[in-house]
Amino acid sequence: MRKKRKLDHLNLVQNLSDGPDSPGFKDVLFVHNCMPEIDHREINTAVKFCGREMKSPLMINAITGGIGEAAKINRALAAVARKLGIPMAVGSQTAALQDRKAEYSYKVAREENPDGFIAANVSAGLSPEEALRAVEMIGADALQLHLNIPQEVMMPEDEGELSFQGYLDNIRNTVLISDVPVIVKEVGCGIAREQAVQIISTGVAALDVGGKGGTNFILIEGFRRSGETAHPFLNWGLSTVSSLVEVVYSAGSQVDIVAAGGIRNGLDVAKALSLGASLAGIAGPLVRCYYNGGEAAVEHYLLEIEKQLRQVMLMLGARSVSGLREKPLVILGETAQWLQRRGIDLDRFACRGRLT
Repeated sequence: MRKKRKLDHLNLVQNLSDGPDSPGFKDVLFVHNCMPEIDHREINTAVKFCGREMKSPLMINAITGGIGEAAKINRALAAVARKLGIPMAVGSQTAALQDRKAEYSYKVAREENPDGFIAANVSAGLSPEEALRAVEMIGADALQLHLNIPQEVMMPEDEGELSFQGYLDNIRNTVLISDVPVIVKEVGCGIAREQAVQIISTGVAALDVGGKGGTNFILIEGFRRSGETAHPFLNWGLSTVSSLVEVVYSAGSQVDIVAAGGIRNGLDVAKALSLGASLAGIAGPLVRCYYNGGEAAVEHYLLEIEKQLRQVMLMLGARSVSGLREKPLVILGETAQWLQRRGIDLDRFACRGRLT
């Protein structure tokens, strides 16, 4: 059953479009700098994440595992991560915790990228001991604990988990015994400021906001059920931008932040970084790239995004990612309405660097 679900997810991600809601990046506008006073050779996209230096602020986010097809994909993704010097997370390792024959589909990532930053991935509902087994399985440098409650709720009755008690204590206990940084990751519905505060109190190293606007697992599970149950919930959650700003507002500099959900080009990446993200996570488009052109297509896609990011930084006069966070940007539309009603002052972004 689990193997069929993994294959269903890969097939549906290839054929379904993002959304239906927007991730919110169209509501975020940089203030153009007509005098950037910069040479392109000065631009440095390196960042620090979970205590490690990264060449680029891109991350190959959790996608798949547990089946033969996933082993091929994970090997290709890990090869690209190695070439570009960027972090990668494997998909949920629950399948391998239940069946050791599935371990290889995850271990190939470490085989292909022995010195790279690779994150293990399990549900935040699993025990700390199970989570650490996932870390050991691939010699992981970090551990993602994912939150996918709406997806579980929408799964067929014989598949989904419907008890979500004790997650916060579970996260806290995992942090206490883990030798690697723990990242709590949402899967397409975002993290609101109230829950960000709760999660940060456990001592995690990072949050991955995983907002709506990209791959929609409520929609995917709706297709798998061949029914209309999921239809009223297709717009559920916080957009990526709204979630990112809420988490930044709550977290300050206490944790690293991954922006994920509908990030599709270098301009989206630049906006996410300027709003306070440490990294920009990408997943769904890489599946489509892989099936359309293999490892080479994945590498080309990510290189193009990095090129676009550098173009934005050049036009803004931002020599580094930290410099990008000093550039003014204006948040408009539905995103602004949401954030203002949530009590967040958007002038903190719009008036950066203003001459007085």
